[in-house]
This record gives sequence, structure tokens and C-alpha cells, in this order.
Amino acid sequence: MSFSKAKELQEKRQKLHADATELLKKAPMSAEDRTKFDGMMAEMETLKGDIDRIQRAEAMEAEFSTTEHREVTQPGNQPTEQQQNEQRAKAERTALRRFLIGGENALRPEDRAVMRRANDSVHPELRDMGTGGGNALQGSGGGYFVPVGFVNNVESAMKWYGGMIEVASIIETATGQPLPHPTDNDTSNVGEIITEGSQVNTQDVTLSTLTLNAFKYSTKMVKVSIEMLQDSAFDIDTWLANKFGIRLGRITNTHFTTGAGTTLPFGIVTQAVAGPTAVGASGNTGGSDSATNTIGSTDLFELEHSVDKAYRRGAKYMMHDTTLKTIKEVLDKYGRPLWKPGLNAADPDTINGYAYVINNDMAVPAAGAKTVLFGALDKYIIRRVKELSVLRLTERFADYGQVAFLGFARYDGNLLDAGTHPVKYLIQHT
Repeated sequence: MSFSKAKELQEKRQKLHADATELLKKAPMSAEDRTKFDGMMAEMETLKGDIDRIQRAEAMEAEFSTTEHREVTQPGNQPTEQQQNEQRAKAERTALRRFLIGGENALRPEDRAVMRRANDSVHPELRDMGTGGGNALQGSGGGYFVPVGFVNNVESAMKWYGGMIEVASIIETATGQPLPHPTDNDTSNVGEIITEGSQVNTQDVTLSTLTLNAFKYSTKMVKVSIEMLQDSAFDIDTWLANKFGIRLGRITNTHFTTGAGTTLPFGIVTQAVAGPTAVGASGNTGGSDSATNTIGSTDLFELEHSVDKAYRRGAKYMMHDTTLKTIKEVLDKYGRPLWKPGLNAADPDTINGYAYVINNDMAVPAAGAKTVLFGALDKYIIRRVKELSVLRLTERFADYGQVAFLGFARYDGNLLDAGTHPVKYLIQHT
């Protein structure tokens, strides 16, 4: 499970891509060739997943190796800052685990102190305990603002599930007050030449404001049997963070993609502006095939150049996985595939040289659908209130031998567009 293994899988992936490209050059492709092509694409995705797993395992192995071989602090020596942070994080995880398994009665005095310190470091302005806010504790039967490590695990699960958190810019705030975000558009103004002794002219900058709110999201209840909680081998905090992350990821990713605003976040598709209308496969074959569910190479070139060059550096595509499958079958007019796998294990796969993100809340190819986004996707801003509150419901399902957990988090999102349109979408023709 070393670098050589990942390299071997990557070389196998590149060979599959070369073989698939040869199949694409056959016009028209037979049913057998199409089946073979789809199989090659599926195997390439599987290999990509295996490569990613190897890299994650190697990173974790390196982390554990570093921890195991770290010099033990001798009596009289002060621990390093890194050691202090690790000890603090371990204490926070232990306190949280005791709360999740046994409730508030299972917490020791040192656990309460640890959770208060952890919360105060993030929310120093929060002091009073209560139902509407508070410190690490909210009292008997109430909620706990969980340690940062647990919050980050939830966010990792959301990033894995969706696509928007992966590419958006994240703004973290300690409270949920409306957050104004200023914008300005000075693109129509230029400097001037003046003669000696002349007064300069005045040209004001056009300012505007985008306001981010904090919509309250719930994970809904997650029920756990008492037997699972009593099993010391059951990693309750990791398991719960994954459940919370996937549930929050499903709903927030949908809202961050297609949300209509006002009572929920504005989605990136909602706030992006129209680019070109697809002409279909005829855009690269030169033929007459202009089916509503096809995309030609010319369509993607037109979409790229509809976005100002200032936003094309570091730009990315975003689309549904079904749309990606369609684009994988597209060649340009010189017979070259638009989709290319990364040459090295760490390199992303690309379309026309641009990285892409899969977001299955995007529309699939159909008449009039907005199927492909392109541009500076990091101009989409997600506002996240850092605190994540977890409730432990002990009595409600006691007769079933279960304990329920419920998480609350607050988010908002909007596309930062000062009028120069950093993101545009491709529309399928009707």
C-alpha cells in the first residue's frame, strides 16, 4: 500500500482512458463498443476511489507514526504547543463521548471544565446557560455546544456528500446576526491624464451589500440502541458526526445549489446568469445532431469564454454525474477527448484543462435545463455559525431501549456578484 501501488493503479487508469478514446473515434459506435466504453469509465472511477483510499491511508499511517515516535515529555520539561493541542483535543473527545454515551450525569467535573474551555475559545461572548444560546452546557436535558473537532468531522462528512462546501468560500461567525458583505463594481471607471497644476476629477465607486443570514437546520432525530451505546467498541462520536454530516449535507447542498432565497439560502444556479444555449453534439461533429440532451465541444468553449477572463484563472466546472458521463463521450473536431484523467495520482481529472466538481443537485440534460456551471465557484459564500448544538433525548424512547440525538446548525449562502458575473450556466436548447 505504498506510492508504487498508487502509481500502478494510476497507470492502469491511463491505459483504460487511452483504450476508451480509441473506441470513441469509431463513428458510429456499436452497442458492444458502448457497453465496453461504459465499463471502462466505471472501472476508471473505481480505480480513482482506490487511489484516494490509498492516499488517505498513507496520510493516516504517517500521522500515527509521527504520534508513536514523538519524544515523550520528561518530568520537568514543558510540553510543546503541538502536544498541548493534542492533549486538549483528546480531553474534549473524551468529555463529548461520556456525554453521548451516559448523558450529563456521566460527566465529571473536569469534563465540564474542558467543554467550557473549548466553547469559550470559540465563543468567548457566550456565558449564560439557556435554551437560546449559552456556554458548553445548557443544563439538565439541554443541549451542548460540541467541541471544534466534532464540528469539523460533521463538516467533512458534508463536504464528502455534496459539492458546494468543497468549492465555496466559508465564512465562520460566532453568532447568527445578519452579516453584511460589501461589494463594489468599478470596472467601468479608468484613470486620467492631467496637466501640471490641474485638479484631479472625482469618480465615486459604486458600492452594494449582500446580506447573509443564519437559517436554522436540524439533523432530525438519530436513534441509537442502548446496547450500541454500552458497547465500548462502538465509536459513537464518529458515527454520529457522519450521520449528522450526511443529513445536513443533503439539505444544505440542495439549497446552496438551487435555493430560491428569502426563506432559505440563494443557490448558486439561482444566482448565476445565463451563458450560451447548447447547440448539442453538432457543435463538435459538424453534423446535424442537435438533440436536447447532448452537449458539444463548442458549447463548452462558448461557456468558458462567456465568463470574463478575470474569473477563468482557477475556474471550475460543476455538473451532475449524468452530465459528466455525456461529456466523457465528447471529442473535439480534431478527435481529441475533452475529458482527461489526471496524469498523476494527486492531479484532478479535467475537462478542457479545467477541474470539475460533481454535484447531483444540478439538473441532468433535458430541454431548457441548466446543466453545466463554469466560473469562479469560490465566489459562492457559505456563512456558517460555528456552534453546533447536540441534544440527547433519554426519556422519549426509553421504552424502546433507545436514546435519540438531535443536532442543530445554522447556515446561509449566496453568490458574491458585484455585477461582472463570475459564474455562468449552459442551457440545453429546446
